[in-house]
Amino acid sequence: MRVLMTGGGTGGHVNPALAIANTIKKNDPDAVIAYVGTRRGIESRLVEKAGYPLHFIEVRGIKRSLSPSNIKAAYLALTSPLKARSLIKEFKPDIVIGTGGYVSWPVVKAASSMGIPTALHESNAIAGVAVKMLQNNVDRIYLNFEKTAETISEKNRSKLLHVGNPVMGGFSAVTREEARERLGIPDSCEKVILSYGGSLGAEKVNDAVIEIMKRYTCRHPEVLHYHATGSIEHEICMGIYKREGLDRYPNIQMTEYIYDMPLRMAAADITVSRAGAMTVSELAMSGKCAIFIPSPNVAENHQFRNARVLADAGAALVYEEKELAENPGLIAEKIEYLFSDEGREEREGMCGKIKAFATLDANKLIYEDILKLVGNNKG
Repeated sequence: MRVLMTGGGTGGHVNPALAIANTIKKNDPDAVIAYVGTRRGIESRLVEKAGYPLHFIEVRGIKRSLSPSNIKAAYLALTSPLKARSLIKEFKPDIVIGTGGYVSWPVVKAASSMGIPTALHESNAIAGVAVKMLQNNVDRIYLNFEKTAETISEKNRSKLLHVGNPVMGGFSAVTREEARERLGIPDSCEKVILSYGGSLGAEKVNDAVIEIMKRYTCRHPEVLHYHATGSIEHEICMGIYKREGLDRYPNIQMTEYIYDMPLRMAAADITVSRAGAMTVSELAMSGKCAIFIPSPNVAENHQFRNARVLADAGAALVYEEKELAENPGLIAEKIEYLFSDEGREEREGMCGKIKAFATLDANKLIYEDILKLVGNNKG
């Protein structure tokens, strides 16, 4: 089977694509898989690292405000499908699968016009722009949330398949003890905090994490704290980190991006992050005590909605940016409590409850349906 994956811009689009690719390879070692992305997106760093050849197409989103960049975006909207057709003719895929981001549109659109089976995966509760634009063209749309069906036109609902989120191999596969050993975490570091704001980074998450480090982590050498700043915010965050003298503490490790996330997550006792669909799914699979800082700058406020569902079930904690602006020490105080003897029951209870939100067979369901789509086309 020959499979062409596409999806880009952020880890929320790229990681599901890589999870699907890895599942295909696991079940069909002879499968030939390639990836189409943009040079500007995180896929330019992640895809080849995962072992797949990467092809580039230049495409941009059109801004809602008047901007000279819209002229270039309009030009690319016309030329990118031609480039995509050329790549498809050369690669000759049996199926093309998109996971969102602007680059998905020309690739999936071209494949559909050429009679090649196509599928999309939507991680969020609200269908993204690429999915909405392509829904009339594709053969299948995989959903993480059943509620997403409400944002797909009624005539296309027969194409929908609720599967959950595909996750990278490793989440839930490694125990806390195994992860600590593989990461070389010393016994003196009894507890681990993992924090991150996404592949590009999030200023408010970084600000909140700096406060946690200042108010809690630097005073507790028995706590190891891993933090990923994201690419856009890395230089600024590192400047604050050093200015505050936090680089002097060996139990605080700050980096731009975490490439071995399943391992770090397995080792973690408490996590602090945004509430994107993939992040929520990975934490549920790993059964972690999760503290969410939802992004307010997303369509339909879907991150807050994701996090609120878990919080209402006692499976996670949610702090909005406006709360943290009023009281920057909120999360540090809560972490200190959760790590105390008094807070241990609450922390362990959250770990158990979040597992109820894990979809354990998403990868399997997607793979089995891919075989049907390819088989139907060949039959």
